[in-house]
Amino acid sequence: MISNEAIVSYLQATMPDAVVSIIDRTGTRDHFSIRVVSAAFKDKNLLDRNRLIYHALREPMADGRIHAVELKAQTPQEAGG
Repeated sequence: MISNEAIVSYLQATMPDAVVSIIDRTGTRDHFSIRVVSAAFKDKNLLDRNRLIYHALREPMADGRIHAVELKAQTPQEAGG
């Protein structure tokens, strides 16, 4: 299991400006829906955005704390900000 705060910390270590929303999809604290808003996604396609997130979460995914994720990656402009 992993806390929302830990997920946010991993993401902000790679993207310091990241605004993160997390939903525990199953109640087991290892399947998540994660929305990340960051300027780091500017001029990146969907695959590169997802790679950036997976890279940030590589440790908890490798050790099994995160089993599955559904991702949404947006720039601040795309998110309406």
